[in-house]
Amino acid sequence: MVHGMVMLVFIYSTCLLLVQRVEAADPDPLVDFSANATTPVFRNIFANGDVSIGSGGVRAALDIGKFPGLTSEGLTVVQFKMVPCGENVPHTHPRATELLSLISGGPLQAGFVDTKGYDICNLMQIIIGFAYVLDGYVNPFPDILLLDHLTAGQAQIHILYPGDLIVFPRGLLHFELNVGTETAFYLSALNSQNPGTLDAAGAVLQLPERAAAIAFNQDIATVGALKSQRPYNEPPTLEAAKPGVCVPGQLISTTV
Repeated sequence: MVHGMVMLVFIYSTCLLLVQRVEAADPDPLVDFSANATTPVFRNIFANGDVSIGSGGVRAALDIGKFPGLTSEGLTVVQFKMVPCGENVPHTHPRATELLSLISGGPLQAGFVDTKGYDICNLMQIIIGFAYVLDGYVNPFPDILLLDHLTAGQAQIHILYPGDLIVFPRGLLHFELNVGTETAFYLSALNSQNPGTLDAAGAVLQLPERAAAIAFNQDIATVGALKSQRPYNEPPTLEAAKPGVCVPGQLISTTV
C-alpha cells in the first residue's frame, strides 16, 4: 500500500509539472498594446469585419488587418447568424482551440471527432489502477477505463441551447448545424490571432481524383462530379441544407 501511495504522489506531481508547461497557441506578447492600434474597441463586426454571406447565414470574423488591437494578443473572434438548417460545414483550425457560445436562437447540433490520444496523466492512472488490482487492493481510479483510451475517431455530438458553450480542441474536425426554427446567433473565440480554417470536404476534393476516390470508397467519375459541385469553401461561408436533408425544428438529436 505504501508503494501505491508513492506512485499516487508521483502521478500528481508529474501531471502538475506537465500542466505548468502548457503553452498558448501563439507566443507571449512583447507589448501590452500594439503600437499600430489606435483603439481597443472594434465596432459592428457584421458591417466592418471580414464578412462572408452564404446560403446558410452570415459569418463575420476579425484579423489584425481589420483590428490591429489583436496584434500579439493570441486570440481572435468570429460571430455568426445562422438560418435554420444552415451549417458551418465540417472544418478544422490547425493553429487554435475554439470556444463557441450560443447566445440566442437555434438550438445547434455541434460537435467534433477526436483521436482519443493518450493523456499522460490518465495513462499513468490506468497503469497504477491495474497494479492495485493485481496486488489485491481496490482500484483508486475506477472511473478511468482502458477501453475509453483505445477508441479512435469518436464523435462528440451535442445539442446546444442559448447559454451553452462547447470547446473544439485544436486541429480537430468540427461543425455546427442549426436544427431549430430560429436564426442562431453565436460567437467563437479562438486562441490564435491567425487560427486558419481548413474546409474538410473541399480539402479532400483538392487531392488527385484517384486519391480522393479511394478515401471516399467511390469511383473516379463520382469524385469528378463531386468536384464540379463542391468547390473549396474559401472564404468560409455558412451553407444551407438541400431540400429534404434538414427540416427546421425536427430531429433535434445527437444521432441524426
